[in-house]
Amino acid sequence: MNKIQIIIDSVLGAAVITLFVLFFCFKPQTKAPVQTEAVVAEGNLPVAYLNLDSLLTNYTFAQEAQERLMSKQEDARLKLNTKARTLQQEMADFQRKLENNAFLSRERAENEQQRLLRKQQELEQLEAKLTQEIMLENQNLNLQLADTLTGFLREFNADGRYHIIMANTGKDNILMAAEGYDITNEVVNALNARRK
Repeated sequence: MNKIQIIIDSVLGAAVITLFVLFFCFKPQTKAPVQTEAVVAEGNLPVAYLNLDSLLTNYTFAQEAQERLMSKQEDARLKLNTKARTLQQEMADFQRKLENNAFLSRERAENEQQRLLRKQQELEQLEAKLTQEIMLENQNLNLQLADTLTGFLREFNADGRYHIIMANTGKDNILMAAEGYDITNEVVNALNARRK
């Protein structure tokens, strides 16, 4: 069932990409009051960034959502593997009976072959259904996470101290920045405290 693993891995990869796209596409509609005098007086730019990898690793909601999704994937994989093993065993039995001329008539052999083909199609349909369900759940979780983060950042930046809050994954977008611009820990701590 390497095909299932490839599909699940592809879905997870697409989900991570979707999360980043959603995060960058959702822009707040309301503008918070801006206090440029305080920022200029401190000598810092009104810019901050979040390391999304750290946020997803340390944010309790993201951890729990990832755990639920992984559990569902494992259950789906177990269900599919069990059904696939049963089908393989039935096909091997059919082949053995066919080779030993165990079927009383050609019609019985054809009926059994058709039954096994239907069962194989049902297994493929089940695989597609479970993959679709996992993909939809992953998409919904990503939307929830993006919505939660966007709403929280509006509250977090209600005082207008930042004009821009960027997202960074690894060192993809921000190659170098002073430590003071990274607000990841502050945001993660506030999100986790709010979740409790």
